[in-house]
Amino acid sequence: MKRNVIRYRNGTPESMPDQLVDESPVEFRLVDVPIAVLMRTPGNDEELGLGFAITEGIVVGPHEVVAVERVEGPQEGDRYRIVLADGVTVDPEQFRRNFFTSSSCGVCGKASIDAVRIAARVMSPGPLIEPGVLSSLPETMRRHQSAFEETGSIHAAAAFTPGGNLVTAFEDVGRHNAVDKVVGHLARTAWPPDNLILFVSGRISFEMVQKAAVAGIPVIGGISGVSALAVDLGEELAMTVIGFVRNDGFNVYCGADRID
Repeated sequence: MKRNVIRYRNGTPESMPDQLVDESPVEFRLVDVPIAVLMRTPGNDEELGLGFAITEGIVVGPHEVVAVERVEGPQEGDRYRIVLADGVTVDPEQFRRNFFTSSSCGVCGKASIDAVRIAARVMSPGPLIEPGVLSSLPETMRRHQSAFEETGSIHAAAAFTPGGNLVTAFEDVGRHNAVDKVVGHLARTAWPPDNLILFVSGRISFEMVQKAAVAGIPVIGGISGVSALAVDLGEELAMTVIGFVRNDGFNVYCGADRID
């Protein structure tokens, strides 16, 4: 989406078009009950819905979801229904959010502090990753950030093999949405993801580590810093959490045994 802006260079103004990232709401329903409205970048909404259902603990895995289908009708806005497999029963009220989730907050709208924490299993050992592979991930992911090249204001998340091969990458105005889109894609193409690396373009917060943990991804890295609570959770679940990844090095906050 383009908008005219006044750009100043060396104190001189100039009117010119600028590319902005799109942001709009999407509603997800469970048993026809709205459970969440997310502010996201439009596109790949089916992957977003599936990934959201997994990382929020609504379902235990992709086998419990038949489809994420668009709700057709005269209502304005994007609405999708998460269709559960036969025999799977979930109380939608348990997961209903009181408010919408903004593009900057993955836990906004949860009704209590208890609801923030989602159960996740302790990770098994492995995989082993060479330091040079980790250092190469930012550049590899950057080559797949076309929207960032145009706008400079959108996040990215990607999944990599232990050898550094890109499995998939998505961009979104919300950091957590980008992760959910990755998880949703993996749920249909490369499940379980217990031998993969999740890499993100921003800081690694508690909610990012939690989403990786609930999905079963043992390694998470990023180009920015890491919060103390994110490290605490990573240590508790035997994960590897890596920050400030550059082509000449990185910081390992926990789980150094996976660095070969």
